[in-house]
Amino acid sequence: MEQINNIQVVPCTSSNYLRPFRVHYNQNGTKKSWDFMQTHDSVSVLIFNTTSHCFILVKQFRPAVYMSEWERSKVKPLQPAEEESAEPAPTEAKVPEENQAGDSSEETSSHQPPASAGVTYELCAGLVDKPNLSLEEIARQEVLEECGYDVPVTKLRKITSYRSGVGVTGSKQTMFYAEVSDENCVGEGGGKPQEGELIEVVKVPLHEAMTFAFDESIPKTMGVIFSFIWFHSNMSPKYKISTNV
Repeated sequence: MEQINNIQVVPCTSSNYLRPFRVHYNQNGTKKSWDFMQTHDSVSVLIFNTTSHCFILVKQFRPAVYMSEWERSKVKPLQPAEEESAEPAPTEAKVPEENQAGDSSEETSSHQPPASAGVTYELCAGLVDKPNLSLEEIARQEVLEECGYDVPVTKLRKITSYRSGVGVTGSKQTMFYAEVSDENCVGEGGGKPQEGELIEVVKVPLHEAMTFAFDESIPKTMGVIFSFIWFHSNMSPKYKISTNV
């Protein structure tokens, strides 16, 4: 998962997943414009294993996160006042050889972060791109493909739906809750390699969930944090186990 190399950033002239637009409009008599991306809606699933009392998450490399961290790691130019007093110094930070995400070619900058900078923990999730399937059926497919659990559609409980990326995409995500047991595990998960997916299934014990959620050193999506809080408020009394808030 963390062997990332030969990175090239090129213009995106066409995509099956997003399209950029600019909308012009009047609001209260004022002319305005806004740039946005048209994307698919999505579903996510909080999975709780009742056999081992743990949450089932997925871990994967996210190029967008990685490139954001790469930009953040670049050495910022000195301000005019700093330039006068600062001693000459190297402009790039050396990444330890064993942690380098790319190769040593001239195209690869030495301040390139390790591939782990782009790895995140997430809920099982997927795009709503199958018009013939309901949201529940899409969620069920994602749970099976990514995490290896066969969950009947009737066992999926809707938690809520909300807008994500309201400043850029405005797409809607619908979140479900599913309880599984070891008997429901019919495969290893990991996603579809033929579609470029490389996913690791991760188990978070119930008693460690809230500590995990608020540990900023663990990169995760907001969906993980919100769903763990939801579980603590709505489901924890059922199991009479502290989620370590």
